[in-house]
Amino acid sequence: MIDLSPWPGLSVTAPLGGGHRNDVYEVRGRDRLVARRTRRTAPALDWELDLLEFLEHHGFVVPHTVPTADGRRSAGGVVVQTWLHGREPLASDWALVASELERLHRLTAGWANQRPGFRSTRELQRESRGGDIDLEAMPDHVAHLCRRAWAALSAGPDCVVHGDPGPGNVRVSGGCVGFLDWDESRVDHADLDLAEIPGGPLRGHRAAVASNAIDAWEAACGWASEPAYARRRFDRLRQKLS
Repeated sequence: MIDLSPWPGLSVTAPLGGGHRNDVYEVRGRDRLVARRTRRTAPALDWELDLLEFLEHHGFVVPHTVPTADGRRSAGGVVVQTWLHGREPLASDWALVASELERLHRLTAGWANQRPGFRSTRELQRESRGGDIDLEAMPDHVAHLCRRAWAALSAGPDCVVHGDPGPGNVRVSGGCVGFLDWDESRVDHADLDLAEIPGGPLRGHRAAVASNAIDAWEAACGWASEPAYARRRFDRLRQKLS
């Protein structure tokens, strides 16, 4: 069970889906909150929390970090954050979701500091490890095809990407869009955030390249932790590039 003792008065209500990198729980004190135990390093977590503070300052709807009783943002890899109210996006909401992602990308274009321990698709052309990816743990032909897909992305300044803006990580309320679960955020190519947005802004060749790049990313991220899913994504990529 997650240790909430640094946050007196909080108790676990129910576990929430957290994937392979996090244990996530709904917790309550005076308010409805979320507690997450991350397996990210302390520098990687600090980068994420700094980013959320920056985005909140610029008007983005993101989780607000609840400090411990002694003022720390995290304790033992545990973070407590506000619950983002709202619903998952409907078909009519996705244009607004894409617009808010594009605002994120414009605001952070040329962001100087990569998340500690992470690598962008551009950096993975010459590096083998970053974030959840270890290209050396994959067959050579798989790693080669992933790099080929990433190399096709257009040139230009990288920016902060959310990393996983699917329906489960988006909340719509009162005409506003909020994003939760920034665990995969990093500096990378903007089109990775937009590749799977229904009816999104990418068209033609750019859309096809982004679709290939995100298939490669998902395959590489899950090769060891989610092998069946990763191989489905790789098979789709291979079929498109054959």
